[in-house]
Amino acid sequence: MLEHLAHAKNILGYGIENDADEIAACIQRGINVVEHDLNEGLQRFPDKSFDMVIMTETLQAVDSPHQLLDEMLRIGEECIVTFPNFGYWGHRVRMLTSGNVPVSQPIPHRWFDTPNIRPCTFLDFEQLCEEKDLRVVQRLVFSSSYRTGSLMKRFPNLFGAIAFYRLGRAS
Repeated sequence: MLEHLAHAKNILGYGIENDADEIAACIQRGINVVEHDLNEGLQRFPDKSFDMVIMTETLQAVDSPHQLLDEMLRIGEECIVTFPNFGYWGHRVRMLTSGNVPVSQPIPHRWFDTPNIRPCTFLDFEQLCEEKDLRVVQRLVFSSSYRTGSLMKRFPNLFGAIAFYRLGRAS
């Protein structure tokens, strides 16, 4: 996403990565990247360093997502968060019929090797936002192929495979 935004919108951005191979790939593609483990927080960045902080499909893989959201909104005016919806109907049916934790395009790992340690749904995330007094500026609902539709918009927790939230502080 950062590479696309840098080329399409001419933004200056930085990626955060802790995997050496991914860091090398970013550098080869000309993406600014900082080596850092998000589980250590974002203390190395001063308050209001960025207009927007974006975290794609990582929230479910950190130790303390609620604290990371606070940090994102400390260093940025707003933040964008995307994550796989573990309440998606396809996952529910696979679990019911097979008895196994589902594997899908948005959730490509088996239970024993998954980085997803904090699975959540649209409802879970919106409850967290309410508890933390975060303002949902925008919510988008996508299929696993990043398409959208009326059923997904009406029943995101059931029909949305991927969640997209743009957040700010309520106060």
